[in-house]
Amino acid sequence: MSSLTLPASIVSTNWLSQYLGQASLKVVDASTYLPNAGRDAKAEYLAAHVPGALFADIGWLSEAAAPYPHTLLSERDFADRMGSLGISNDDAVVVYDGSGQNFSAPRLWWMLRVFGHRNVAVLDGGIRKWMADGYAVDTELPAITPTNFSAKLDASRLRNMADVRANVGSHAEQTLDARSAGRFQGTEPEPRPGVRGGHIPGSVNIHYASVVNEDGTLRSPNEIRAIVANAGLDTTRPIVASCGTGITACAVVLALDSIGVNDVAVFDGSWTEWGSSTDTPIETGAAH
Repeated sequence: MSSLTLPASIVSTNWLSQYLGQASLKVVDASTYLPNAGRDAKAEYLAAHVPGALFADIGWLSEAAAPYPHTLLSERDFADRMGSLGISNDDAVVVYDGSGQNFSAPRLWWMLRVFGHRNVAVLDGGIRKWMADGYAVDTELPAITPTNFSAKLDASRLRNMADVRANVGSHAEQTLDARSAGRFQGTEPEPRPGVRGGHIPGSVNIHYASVVNEDGTLRSPNEIRAIVANAGLDTTRPIVASCGTGITACAVVLALDSIGVNDVAVFDGSWTEWGSSTDTPIETGAAH
């Protein structure tokens, strides 16, 4: 076991400042941005990061040969990449990004958990909050000693196209879409060519950005419960989270985790796979 156990799935900048530098704590900058964002995550990391933080691009942590972006790696490949960063199963891992909206850090949080590493948390507010709170940043690259990491996939946390197709008929699980209302309703164009607009029939919509405050910190449990209730999501029933390519779905999974809702899986192909298929049913307009 790690000599440091994280208190929850979210840790504050104050908490991290107290424990930063402990050998069993690994901090990871998992910033990733959409191509149209005009941002270079690696360059930003090199210019300023939490002292000692590693850099792990979500693209690097995705299956390059897959037909859709940001597809989950195999157990072996994920384990190899974590080990190459010097992360072991005994480490506590804190992940952050620079989006100010919990855009990509929750994806690595989710990947670690889905591969059996539970001692992982997201830094509340990311590096923007860290800097706003007056904590130091660094440009020095940390020394890395490669180690062994063991990954065991929890398949119950993952859904594929066949699962989601079957669920459209069975309604056994609720489908939660974390994209913007415009993309969900089909009134806003998809950022990827050849992908239709709209949503998986029967889905409910909670935009990932709606679960954070202006400073990027997660909203209070009561606020998240209100957002969930307003969307028509029943937290006593199983949920499958979806988005564009499986990244921001994890931000809503994290928000649900913060209110004790854990029966949540991720549709890894998400809307890019569903919307680029020619024979999948699609609904437009607001959720029913």
